Amino acid sequence: MDIKTAKETLLKMQDKASAYEHALGLLSFDGQTTAPSKTASNRAHAIEILSEEIYKLTTGEETVQVIEFLNEHREELSENELRMVDILRKSLKYMQSIPMEEYLAYERLTVEAGEAWREAKANNDFNHFAPFLEKIYETVKKFAAYVSPEMDPYDFWLNEFEEGLTQEFCEEFFGQVKSRIVPLVKSVTEKKQVDDSCLKGTFDEIKQEKFARYLMDVIGLDPEHVGLATTEHPFTTSLGSHLDERITTHYYPENVSYSMYSVVHEGGHALYDTGSDDSLAYSVLDGGVSMSIHESQSRFYENIIGRSKPFIELIFPKMKEIFPEELKDVTADEIYKAVNKVEPSFIRTEADEVTYSLHVLVRYELEKKLFRNEIEVRDLPEEWRKLYKEYLGVDVPDDTRGVLQDVHWSDGLIGYFPSYAIGSAYGAQFLKKMKEDIDVDACVAKGDFALINKWNREHIWKYGSSKTPKEILNIALGGEPFSLDYYVEYLQKKIESVYE
Repeated sequence: MDIKTAKETLLKMQDKASAYEHALGLLSFDGQTTAPSKTASNRAHAIEILSEEIYKLTTGEETVQVIEFLNEHREELSENELRMVDILRKSLKYMQSIPMEEYLAYERLTVEAGEAWREAKANNDFNHFAPFLEKIYETVKKFAAYVSPEMDPYDFWLNEFEEGLTQEFCEEFFGQVKSRIVPLVKSVTEKKQVDDSCLKGTFDEIKQEKFARYLMDVIGLDPEHVGLATTEHPFTTSLGSHLDERITTHYYPENVSYSMYSVVHEGGHALYDTGSDDSLAYSVLDGGVSMSIHESQSRFYENIIGRSKPFIELIFPKMKEIFPEELKDVTADEIYKAVNKVEPSFIRTEADEVTYSLHVLVRYELEKKLFRNEIEVRDLPEEWRKLYKEYLGVDVPDDTRGVLQDVHWSDGLIGYFPSYAIGSAYGAQFLKKMKEDIDVDACVAKGDFALINKWNREHIWKYGSSKTPKEILNIALGGEPFSLDYYVEYLQKKIESVYE
């Protein structure tokens, strides 16, 4: 085998794998958006067959030979080719360590678990979902032992979503969250509370969709490459490559801000993915590198931009145009304060910026306890209620608005949640660096997102997965080390602005 042939073979393998992933992505997207309620079994059958093809393709003899050959000739590879080989070797180790029948069974399990979760959430019935979640935890623990028996299984899964992330880092990070952000929450609860009734009422869903598409346009999403649909729990997915991105939302007639911010949040994910350099398409380097970097972008657009005063003043005329009666006597300042109201609550996706990381902390603590066998799945509802009372001081009314509120565990995304809080903190430090180059507030006030998006593209998006999360941080922060200080300072300023 010569080096040229090996490189061509590797690219063809990735090209074919991306086509399978496109098909799998469409099946998953359909299952969470428009598929009839009793079609999970049929969908799981198709996903299992496609997953078998991916397993065979990525662990086949030719693939293994090519990857190992290129690894032995690293000095003849470009930087991107080296990164490609390293990612594929890691993936190959994962796939080779897990028996195919167990891998396929798990793919089927997560599809059926998703259907069970939707039914359980709708009926406030955790017991219906619990057996599926027990199997998911049993499987992910087993897979971690197969692949990296030397690692703590929870560290293994944290690392899968954020390369290099460990419980040690999380303990330090969330320790600071508790010591520095909990006092901020307490300081706000002692102030006169903000009136957010202007966001409540009856907001027509068709009008909300019109407003959602306006917001997509404002932040710079390309409608020829980014679609919008509705689902129970909003998410973003890439279909085959960064050239086909889908975001979702959920419209609540009684709360216009939910869809408004889920669209901007998911739009941040889509901006990141579609910002990958076109040369990375149909390869393992296409799309975002990790979930903390990904969430830094979604949370940046949702909160740092989307809840800023210039942004609210920018979109307020369109809000009044679309909802003239609902917002008849409302001012832009009232909207600004309402969307930034700090109030401990029990729904993560509706949480304010200040209390948000405490919601993530609850999930991190529970995942950690499950991996350490300190609790069992059946204990989750009660443990959830205890931690929400301890960290946020709220009484969770039911499991639908408690342990069943998130889709992630049904999808097998164990170890994902810390990325939300870490990404939020990354975003605040990115803002500080961005402001050294451009006047962010002025750009937002004019509705000119070109410079903001260009900065993110040049420092983060264009690299896709061609660099590690650590390397992306180093580029975006100009070599400055990560610090929670910027996030805490940002939250303090926001509180001062809202609670004058």
